[in-house]
Formats: sequence, C-alpha cells, structure tokens
Amino acid sequence: MAENKTQPTDASVEDFLAAAATPRRREEGAVLDALFREVTGADPVMWGPSMVGYGSFAYVSPVNPRTRGRWPRVAFSPRKARHSLYGLKDAPEGAALLPELGTYSEGVGCVYVNGLGDIDLDVLRRLVRLAWEATADAA
Repeated sequence: MAENKTQPTDASVEDFLAAAATPRRREEGAVLDALFREVTGADPVMWGPSMVGYGSFAYVSPVNPRTRGRWPRVAFSPRKARHSLYGLKDAPEGAALLPELGTYSEGVGCVYVNGLGDIDLDVLRRLVRLAWEATADAA
C-alpha cells in the first residue's frame, strides 16, 4: 500500500510562521492561523516541512485505492510567491462557493492567493467551515 509522503511532524508551527520569507507572509500567516483556529477550534500541526494543518482525516485515493493515509482536514502554507490553501474545494459546496473568494488560482489540490487583500476573509471562513464539516465523518 502506498502512503502519502507528507506526514505530521513535531516541528513548531509558531517557529515556521515566524520564519516565513517576508514580513508580509509572516503577518498574513498569523492571520490565516488565527482564522483557521477560530473556525476549526483545532490547534495546528506541521505536516511535512511547510504545511500548517488542522485536524486530520483518513482518505483513500479515488485514482488508486491502494493509496491511502491521513491528510489535514484543512491547511495552508505561506509560501514565498503566494499562499497555498488546502481542502477548500474538495467538497461540492466549497467548489461552488470558491468564485466568491476573490482573486485566486487553482492547483490540483489547493487554492493559491497572492495576498489576503485579494480575497474576502468572510468567504474564506465559510470555505474553511465547509471543508472542516465535509471531512468530519472521516476524521
């Protein structure tokens, strides 16, 4: 059985966020952390070297059922070029709400935003809540 290479670690979320590439990324990382904590009620955990995750759920890949493991219910990473937001578009309700977020682009499993000024934080809260609730049964 194949396992996901990105696993929870004991690394400090606070140290990771404090070491973000720019002052703006550090500030916005703190805002994202506060928002995700507020919505989920969960304390964050580092997943791999660069993903701040909240909660976890068991998954089985729809492409290869032999690929399974645990993944954060919601997560983000304040990367140098843009923030990566994970889990927001996985549920149909989240995918439907996503166009209201603001200016963003999409990757296979994430949503990219250049900065928090480009998005509506109330819509982000709703997206995080939808993603959190959608994975409750698999947690």
